[in-house]
Amino acid sequence: MKHVMSYQMQDMPVDVLLKEGIQIAAYGGGQSLGMPHFCTEEGLGRLNREMLGEFRNKFLVAERMVLAGAGVNHEEFVRLGEKYFGEMAGEMAGVAGGVAGGATKLSTYTGGEYRLEKEGSDNFTRIALAFEVGGWHDDDLVGTCVLQILLGGGDSFSAGGPGKGMYSRLYREVLNRFYWAEASEAFTSLHDESGLLGISGSSVGGKSGKLTMVFLEHFAKLAMVKVTDEELSRAKNMLKCNVLTQMESRPVVFEDIGRQMLTYGRRDGVDVVCNKIEMVEADDILRIAKKCMMGKPSIASVGADLSTVPRVEEISRLIIA
Repeated sequence: MKHVMSYQMQDMPVDVLLKEGIQIAAYGGGQSLGMPHFCTEEGLGRLNREMLGEFRNKFLVAERMVLAGAGVNHEEFVRLGEKYFGEMAGEMAGVAGGVAGGATKLSTYTGGEYRLEKEGSDNFTRIALAFEVGGWHDDDLVGTCVLQILLGGGDSFSAGGPGKGMYSRLYREVLNRFYWAEASEAFTSLHDESGLLGISGSSVGGKSGKLTMVFLEHFAKLAMVKVTDEELSRAKNMLKCNVLTQMESRPVVFEDIGRQMLTYGRRDGVDVVCNKIEMVEADDILRIAKKCMMGKPSIASVGADLSTVPRVEEISRLIIA
């Protein structure tokens, strides 16, 4: 298994490295949210049977577990749960805040930058620019998700209708406008105590600086100009469509049950979620964007040519100006 992990590290996709990089830039390598998702070469050498056993005994326990199912007979499901998990100590229930209890040290957003010189197969340089937003328990959670959909985006080969992002802001105003932009897409990375709202994309190395400035301009535009009713309505409808479409899949349903129970101690149905989406207003989008721009930015870049990618201090000066 350690050999397989070693091979995976050597061939890690650059898009994955970028996602790792923006987390490190935002929270620092010493905090939980800034640690890599994948085992590093140094960590691989220390990995052993005892370490895996300690991890299992610490985290894979009943009070941290939710047993969820979809499309199954309830009585039979309970019987199987008792058969295979009944011996585990404690009550099998999802408790709000249980996972983020005393055993977990919360992370604090710091902002910063991450740069990795690595040549990819397509010779593009990838960048991600992000700002802090609230996490899973924030009042603006749904508004942040609407904002992500409103920005939307994709890559230069995107095709399809509204569900594919063709009418989103980043597709219309970045990919359709700048021939050198290979990709431009909004993203969120949400956690219990904090979250990120950002834009990632790729271009040839010589255009990376311009692409970063374009991303920054879109954040600034959101913080200064209220979105139109048409644009907001389209984003909310797209998000509701995504939610309803996802819930047609049983694997997604029982994963959703587990995630919501572990996070909130309850599960909101699609009707509740759609009502929350519909309640988002243009003022909410404006407020969220302004709050983002008041904080320190985070930027990550991965590619062979990082010469034009601006430093985080330069971006901060432009925001203040």
